[in-house]
Amino acid sequence: MYEYIAMLAYVVVLFLTLRDIRIYKRTRFQSYRKGAIKGILASTIVLVGIVVTYINPNIGLLLVLVALFANKKGTREPVFKDAKAIDRLLGKTDI
Repeated sequence: MYEYIAMLAYVVVLFLTLRDIRIYKRTRFQSYRKGAIKGILASTIVLVGIVVTYINPNIGLLLVLVALFANKKGTREPVFKDAKAIDRLLGKTDI
């Protein structure tokens, strides 16, 4: 059961990272580039946490939690003016 929680966290981090990469590709804002780099590092930590979860669930989920906190993105430039929620989710920009 704990492994599935860690895997779900991995999917979420990868989705947000791919979204940041897509927005950076369209706008060339450096904050989205930094967010994508943080996401890649966080996904690596989550992946290690998944492996450790099979051995010790408490330590593995602690690594996953640390990675989710490390994935904090910070302030960003506004790229969505009047986009719908689904457009924001998929990373479509108004710029």
